[in-house]
Amino acid sequence: MRVLFAVSNWPGHWASMVPLGWALQAAGHEVNVMCTPCQTQPVSGAGLMPVPILEAMDMTVRGRLHNFRMAEFGSWPFSELPLHPLTGKPLDSLDEFDMSAWSQENHDWAIGVTTRSSDAAVDFARWWRPDLVVHDIMSFEGPLVGKVLDIPAVLQLWGPVGPEDDVPGAPPGASFVPMDPSGAFPRHGVGQMGPHVYEHVIDPSPTSARPPLKAERLSIRHVPYNGPGARLPHGESGSAGPRVCVVWGTSVSGIYGPASFAVPRVVSALAGLGAEVLVLLAGADRERMERVGALPPGVRLMERTPLHLLLPSCDVVIHHGGAGCAMTALTAGVPQLAIHTGLDQEVIAGRIAGAGAARSLSNVQADEGAIRAAVTSLLTDPAHAIAARKLRDEMESQPTPAALVSSLSALAQ
Repeated sequence: MRVLFAVSNWPGHWASMVPLGWALQAAGHEVNVMCTPCQTQPVSGAGLMPVPILEAMDMTVRGRLHNFRMAEFGSWPFSELPLHPLTGKPLDSLDEFDMSAWSQENHDWAIGVTTRSSDAAVDFARWWRPDLVVHDIMSFEGPLVGKVLDIPAVLQLWGPVGPEDDVPGAPPGASFVPMDPSGAFPRHGVGQMGPHVYEHVIDPSPTSARPPLKAERLSIRHVPYNGPGARLPHGESGSAGPRVCVVWGTSVSGIYGPASFAVPRVVSALAGLGAEVLVLLAGADRERMERVGALPPGVRLMERTPLHLLLPSCDVVIHHGGAGCAMTALTAGVPQLAIHTGLDQEVIAGRIAGAGAARSLSNVQADEGAIRAAVTSLLTDPAHAIAARKLRDEMESQPTPAALVSSLSALAQ
């Protein structure tokens, strides 16, 4: 069987698909991954075969444009204005960027990007003739290819958020379903893009925190893929107290601005709790933390360490609400504090907190007192640990990626 993956241009959006790709390849199936050129290295580094033919707007710019619209709409949560959508520099006034003029000037460019990407995807698929398509929720090329070739297209979720969810705080009509500004679906004679195109959805969520779906739900056990790295030495710990892991998404500050970088607040809030604090940061966030000054006693700034190797030794994990962090914490059965800033982070945090395995705080409201209270509750109230283990057990009861391969083969046939 030939399986065509279609992924968006941010690794965190498709990392959960990697173990399924491994399972398909191990079963003797051929897997190709349509991606943008910037994803060639991450895809090949994960042991999959990239086909870098897609085009897309830079995800950071796209996120900053969304935030600027929120500010114009009056729903931007921070007291500081959002970053300039193009330069990423702080704004003193919304008048410094003309969204209407930019949209008009770049309309043809944006249409061209989606036209070329969708047509390239269809052309490659017609040549390669896959039997099945698997895609993430940010990819509209995946369901397009499925419709054009009349083969099954399966959406794989990255966490407990699905196409039926609305984007919190967004202008009316926004959702996680990608748009089709170039009219690729009607141009190729397969109707319109919309939630109805999703007929089969692979869902890694625990049963107690599932998103609503109208499509056929194919459950799968979430197998964390956090990239390469090294395991901590067995039993290594610098404290007799609890161990708290703090991990932050590399894209948050670049999209939401410096006010969204909550790690210094978190570290200060944890002072005096007697906990060993392991802080996992990379890139610009690591540099931001180093500029804060000397870390308090008991706090260690870690080198890049895959989260799934570290969390089993932790009592609590604090993160930004991203699906990779949240799902990895669920597989480890560790209570979590999600300090969410927007988009899917709020939905994910809400669902896991609703199941009792997490506490959820808006980034804007997460001052040191609120963070300290939430972490204290997670460490002292056994109900959170019990709920976290329950959700872990629910996930472990789901079919493994290897077990799902036979179901996908039957679907393709």
